[in-house]
Amino acid sequence: MKCPKCGFEQRDSNVDCESCGIVFAKYFKYHPPSQANEKPPPGQELEQDVEDIEETVSWRDILLYPGDASPDPISLGGRALLLAGLAIWGVWLMTSSIASNAAGESFLHLINLPFHEAGHVIFRPFGQFIASLGGSLGQLIMPAICFGVLLFKHHNTFGAAVCAWWFGENFLDLAPYINDARAGQLPLLGGNFGHSSPYGFHDWEYLLTETGLLRFDHGIAQGAHLLGSAIMVAAVIWGGVLLYSQFKLMQEQG
Repeated sequence: MKCPKCGFEQRDSNVDCESCGIVFAKYFKYHPPSQANEKPPPGQELEQDVEDIEETVSWRDILLYPGDASPDPISLGGRALLLAGLAIWGVWLMTSSIASNAAGESFLHLINLPFHEAGHVIFRPFGQFIASLGGSLGQLIMPAICFGVLLFKHHNTFGAAVCAWWFGENFLDLAPYINDARAGQLPLLGGNFGHSSPYGFHDWEYLLTETGLLRFDHGIAQGAHLLGSAIMVAAVIWGGVLLYSQFKLMQEQG
């Protein structure tokens, strides 16, 4: 088939153009094939058509579009297994107590940690307070960036749902650290502990002390845990809806 926008020849099974990136289902939803095949007036480009599509496509269309997944049993099965694994793992993390530091002791913490430390470096020019906050921001910003790239650039809504789950998990990862602000019992990077390290080494002890909120550390940690849990649940539901849409599409094409 040829892309109705740029004319690039590609496989009939493609759901978006390999060259210009438009999503065919969204394009043809508002431009029937007979209209899409008409040549534009001289001097007028089809970019205007794409802009019209972007203005009329709703957030529901964007979030529930199956993305760049090929509707085949292998793709569907693989994604279903991944989603089931995230759901089971998520339930375990969400039902574990904050004091148990379940998220902080999982292997995913080792993935989150470099982004946490990078956040300190990136935000250092903005002063000590923002630099201390930057660690927590860093491990939230990275999954948010991945979410945006997959959703808006690659139209991979299932991948975006996985990143949303990861984003929520980072709140669970931060909750024990916030909860430890007064106690200072968690081991920190380099083998230090909050109660024995210099003031400012424990991010959340410093942040909550400077803002006068130190006595609320447990409540703030609980709020972070609940917020992260809600995001993770929403992400799994979103992924499940997308898999159902992919299954229906596979049936229609079969």
